[in-house]
Amino acid sequence: MLHACTPTGAEARPSGRGRLIGRETELARIEAALNAARSGRGGALLVTGEAGVGRTRLTEEAVAMARSAGMATARGRVGVAAAYRPLAEALLVLDRHGPRRPPEGPPQEDPVRHGSTPGGPALPRLPARGAVAPLATAEAILQRLAALGPRGTLLVLDDIHEADPGTLTAVEYLLDHLGRRPALLLLTLGPGGASGPAAAHLADRARRRGTATVLGLRPLGRSAVRRLLADGIGADPTALGRELVDRVMLGSAGLPFVVREVAHDLAALTAPGGVPEADAVRVPGTVTGRVWRLAGPLGPLGAEFLGTAALFGRRFPVPLVREALGRADDVFSGVLRAAVDTCLIVPDATDPEWCSFRFGLAPDAVLDALGPYERAAHAQRAGAALAALHPGLPGEWQARAATLHAHAGQVREAVAAYRAAALRAVSEGAVDRALDLLSLARRPAAPGTDPELRAGILEQQLATVAGAARFDGLPSLTADVDGLGHHGVPGPRRAGLHGRLAGIAALRGRPEEALGHLDVARWLLGASPSAAHAAPVELAAAQVARGWPALERLGGAEEFARRAADAGRRAGLPDVTCDALLVLGELARCDDPSTAARHFEEVRRLAGVHRLPLPRLTAEVQLARITAARDGRPARLEQARREALRTGVAPLAHEVSFDLALDHVRRDAFTAAEARIDEDLAGAARLGLGRDVALLRLAEAVCHAHQGRRTAMEDTLDRLEPFLVAAPGVRAMADGLARGFCALLEERPEAAGNAFRRALAHDAAAPAPGDFGRYGPIPILRAVTGRPGGGRTAGGPVPGAAGSRWDAVFAGLARAVLLGREARPAEATSAAAAALVASEPYPAARHLGLRLVARAAYEDGWGAPERWLCEAEEYFHGRGLTAVSGACRALLRGMGAPVRQRRTGTERVPPELRRQGITVREFEVARLLAERIGNKDIAGRLHISPRTVEKHVTSLLQKTGHPNRSAFASATRDLTAGA
Repeated sequence: MLHACTPTGAEARPSGRGRLIGRETELARIEAALNAARSGRGGALLVTGEAGVGRTRLTEEAVAMARSAGMATARGRVGVAAAYRPLAEALLVLDRHGPRRPPEGPPQEDPVRHGSTPGGPALPRLPARGAVAPLATAEAILQRLAALGPRGTLLVLDDIHEADPGTLTAVEYLLDHLGRRPALLLLTLGPGGASGPAAAHLADRARRRGTATVLGLRPLGRSAVRRLLADGIGADPTALGRELVDRVMLGSAGLPFVVREVAHDLAALTAPGGVPEADAVRVPGTVTGRVWRLAGPLGPLGAEFLGTAALFGRRFPVPLVREALGRADDVFSGVLRAAVDTCLIVPDATDPEWCSFRFGLAPDAVLDALGPYERAAHAQRAGAALAALHPGLPGEWQARAATLHAHAGQVREAVAAYRAAALRAVSEGAVDRALDLLSLARRPAAPGTDPELRAGILEQQLATVAGAARFDGLPSLTADVDGLGHHGVPGPRRAGLHGRLAGIAALRGRPEEALGHLDVARWLLGASPSAAHAAPVELAAAQVARGWPALERLGGAEEFARRAADAGRRAGLPDVTCDALLVLGELARCDDPSTAARHFEEVRRLAGVHRLPLPRLTAEVQLARITAARDGRPARLEQARREALRTGVAPLAHEVSFDLALDHVRRDAFTAAEARIDEDLAGAARLGLGRDVALLRLAEAVCHAHQGRRTAMEDTLDRLEPFLVAAPGVRAMADGLARGFCALLEERPEAAGNAFRRALAHDAAAPAPGDFGRYGPIPILRAVTGRPGGGRTAGGPVPGAAGSRWDAVFAGLARAVLLGREARPAEATSAAAAALVASEPYPAARHLGLRLVARAAYEDGWGAPERWLCEAEEYFHGRGLTAVSGACRALLRGMGAPVRQRRTGTERVPPELRRQGITVREFEVARLLAERIGNKDIAGRLHISPRTVEKHVTSLLQKTGHPNRSAFASATRDLTAGA
């Protein structure tokens, strides 16, 4: 490339190339060097970097900058066989820039000034080879530079790594003597080349002697890639999506040439002002051409090497490619070294047995140039090599084998290998990877292939989506299921897929959508379906009925699950059998944990035999939930949650988090409970898991209830309400675990009883997914109040109570009350002692239970009621639960026991009320007054007389200046509620 003119201004910019982006530092150093040259301080810059990094583009910009400054420019490029060719080209251009200043001394023959080019100007004659020729050539150029005068000259020599030794000698002479000339020498040096090592040594010597400054060009960073891509497309950089930038960054490895060509192609596909999608990125033809030009010197064997390596993607195993080529080690090693010299291939930094293509689009460019038969032949040889080197296809080799089968056109083998690799990925906790593999499996199984292949892939995809709650691709999967009817898939086979969709809709808390898919499934199933076709539909019915029994028109969840399990066994469908047994286990977990455990154990066995990772994990988690509830030790549950997270089964992990949050609450670890709830609530909401969001909101409300914070509890239950459509069974737990328990702490047994009765009614309509107090608080309240209901006799333990250690506290104390009532004090005392042993992890359950049974124990002569009340009063007073601590003191007074006076608690009075002189007792009245409760009820809760309440109300109105109790309640509700 020769420049014989010196344009200025805008005309000096390189035409049609766009802005140079990401090289601001290098341009600044070039500009400084040009300024120094115009001032008479010559110098040299050596631009280094790999192919495609922008060496040529940077020198074009430098030429444009020099012209804009009025400097003369000359350029010579290595690449022809003649010695000194780039120097001769540059010298010819320098001759054209103006009159030559005559040299001092006698006339001398120009050592390079003879000869001509056909049809062109006189071409400097190349000097004869010899020791003097390189120096004479360099000296001639120095004379031309001096003759051009002070305006300055930029001399560019491209690709000196390809130069002959004589040219390199002349360049080194120029570097050593240029400092006295008003000129800048700009050299470009790439890797490899005919004189690569010699040129690299020259550059190193020049750098050490200070005769040249090295500008090492590196690939662009992410920000520069974004700007260059936007510039090429004609878009705002901030408008480009992250996925698009990621795709281009990976495909180009930051090489400006590749980014620019990708941007050019995207611009042609994008409407003006639009932004392309990441999926639009393809290999530009110019990039394919560049790849194969670089690969040209490798010959046929090199092309075969690249074609085989590209089948594995960007990173490939060297021993496997060697085995596929079947060449001797020395021959193969030579090809590999040559490929590395082209900069198409780079050694892996972490594993010497692996190499990578330099940029992500390179293997695609290689494959695009192969014909289908050539690609299939490469793939078949690589597949045979893979089977020979890695028998059984362990680890990631299964997925690589699937890719090779797909390249070879072996559709069935490819689909089977992808599906097996996806199952393995799920078991290893890589659910996203499993979904990617199943998406890849759908490519060879395109329309026109065996429809059963496509149906099988969709079935596995839907099962994985359900387990991992990855719903973003669900619309596409649903459309594919709907479209199977046009591709010859029988109705009964499609029925099972609609059953899967119904189960996913149930998981997401969408009852109408679930029933819609279920209706379609039953219609497709026909009148006399086989067990294989009926089993998944029965399973879907069980999953829908479990969540919304009131919506199910044909029966109950347990019956559907049993039919699904039986049909699955007859048809040899272990996955359906396992899922049906899981439903049966979940239905029995609260009421009959031993039966539930048997179901889960069977699932674990079947899943182990048939290598079903998701059912196996679910069964293990459910067994851990049963064990943790029975023993009161959550360590195994924590481990199960970590395993669910590792595997990517988000719904299961969130359910375990609900159990763990409740356990924190029951242990009075409220801060830990709140942290866990906040973390999981955000994740469940992000995934659209309505049922899990409902459970976690419930845990938040229970946390408030155990602290006696009714207002905060009710606010949380209000936020829970919209999610009860997704999980109607949670309504029973909201009344039992939250409202009922909070009422007990407020000394409102009637309100607690009402809440528990509502919970029982809700559970009858929509079974709760967990215990709501049926085997704990409800029996003890009935026992101490004498109300009819469960647990009226002491003949045996309360049914199901042994399943939960927390419930066992209340159930055991309830049994003690009944035994005492039957005049069996020793047995009552023993039952109470066992209950108190169970209560060790749960301080709130222990002390509330003691408060509830103390009167009955005192009246019937069993246990140690006075000591129990003292212990409970101490606990509740420390917790700031004044109603129940006051009740304990009142009971102690009634028993004639000494009662400790409590004068502390001032810190619980809000500062604003404290400044007005409100006492602790007045504040206790104020909190109830703010809830607009009458004097009589306030007296009952605080165990004081109505007359005393009246005095406190009068004092409160006087101190705060409010005209009446209604005004006081309105003005102080926020203050009292937050305390």
